[in-house]
Amino acid sequence: MTIQAVAVIGAGTMGNGIAQVMASHGKDVLVVDLNEEALQRGHAAIEKSLGRMAKKGKLDESEVPAILGRIRGTTSLQDCASVDLVVEAAAENEAVKCNLFTALDGIVGSDGILSSNTSSISITRIAAATQRPDKVIGMHFMNPVPVMQLVEVVRGLDTSDATAAAVNALTTELGKTAVPANDFPGFVSNRILMPMLNEAVFCLMEGVATRESIDAVMKLGMAHPMGPLALADLVGLDICLAILEVLHRELGDSKYRPCPLLRKMVAAGHLGRKSGRGFYEYGR
Repeated sequence: MTIQAVAVIGAGTMGNGIAQVMASHGKDVLVVDLNEEALQRGHAAIEKSLGRMAKKGKLDESEVPAILGRIRGTTSLQDCASVDLVVEAAAENEAVKCNLFTALDGIVGSDGILSSNTSSISITRIAAATQRPDKVIGMHFMNPVPVMQLVEVVRGLDTSDATAAAVNALTTELGKTAVPANDFPGFVSNRILMPMLNEAVFCLMEGVATRESIDAVMKLGMAHPMGPLALADLVGLDICLAILEVLHRELGDSKYRPCPLLRKMVAAGHLGRKSGRGFYEYGR
């Protein structure tokens, strides 16, 4: 199956990054969001990102207009009718995703593949919300999408070999590496990453060390490129909390219990980089 027309659902950080990468590799991209302002912000963010890449010599500046020209925004799911692939990058909420997939199932042509960028939610359960579970798959991109090479490819119970092959081929075409993972809560990446981030928040809450010290230990002692608290800010503290809640609920192990400080910060709207304040402060 040849994938040329792609719809990305959600104009947030991940959706914008996925749209940028798809368009940069010649795909026609439709970005869908309920909010027209979000679409405009997203387009501006993609333009800014491409500009940075051009300044660093990673992209010829003359290519930027053509890439942007391949990206179109819409507030209507109905516009997805003729796409070959949907990549859903909406809120990390199972009910939201299942409702979206049910709607998309009735809109996208019967040969279309429906994928989710979910960080932790069962692909099998998402697929069960459709009449085409063989064509539902997980495509878990990493943030920031234009930079990170990994795509976790997660097959649901009924995902077909043909669907997996098409998604693996597309991932390679995008210059990324497809790594298979089975359909367990958090897959591989977040089942390992989130407990580490959560433990860093516990260290901060319990006064083991300052935020700077916690991050420095992991950067200088463990050779991590970014400290766990700074990384949590980049991911989004609300996203971290949502993933931990899925892990805690689905696996039933107290080691995944979200730190009370993390819950408090999300309740206060301190979500990290996207809100301008998390464990660190950011200019907006």
